[in-house]
Amino acid sequence: MKKRITILTGAGISAESGINTFRDSGGLWEGHDVMEVASPEGFARNPELVLDFYNQRRRQLPEVAPNEAHKALFKLEDFYNVTIVTQNVDDLHERAGSSNVIHIHGELLKARSTKNENSIIPWTKDLNIGDYCEKGHQLRPHIVWFGKAVPLLEQAAIATQNADIVIIIGTSMQVYPAASLIDYAQSGIPIYFIDPKPNVSKNNYDNLTVIAKTAVQGIPQLVTELIATIHKN
Repeated sequence: MKKRITILTGAGISAESGINTFRDSGGLWEGHDVMEVASPEGFARNPELVLDFYNQRRRQLPEVAPNEAHKALFKLEDFYNVTIVTQNVDDLHERAGSSNVIHIHGELLKARSTKNENSIIPWTKDLNIGDYCEKGHQLRPHIVWFGKAVPLLEQAAIATQNADIVIIIGTSMQVYPAASLIDYAQSGIPIYFIDPKPNVSKNNYDNLTVIAKTAVQGIPQLVTELIATIHKN
């Protein structure tokens, strides 16, 4: 039976493919206050602005490609039972081949009804005022906005709880509720934290290995080591 690996990924892994990480050091998203473009209140005030913001993000996806970090994670599936829990709303993990991806913050390539959050459809083009769901309600980006519940958080927590190994990549683990996922990991299992500027202490977790590298630098190396471990056994 394959060991289970749960991988928690954030903006850092997508940034190396050229995707803007949205939020800059001043807390703005592309020059906008985050509440203007990522909250129900912002959408109610100015839906055109919000739709355009995500249309621009969606248009960028065909211009970027999975990087070596995404591709390396896919290789793990031959040897481990892999679940990727990502805060990213792009499709780079899927395009690299990963088959079990939980998008806890939503997905750019989907839209959902403004009246029924469970009415979700694929969406690859611009989303505009006047685009309706089958029941005649305006569609909105399938993004988990600030102040709203994270529907897939429980599924992500179970995946973390059941893991034999946890890998954290390209995320500060300071944005809640996503940051709480690491608390579900079983005591004593190997935890790897890959980030060029890691801000976690080894004293906080049992068996934590910090790899102070970017995703593209650190992940292929770690994947090679994890595969080698399988061959040894």
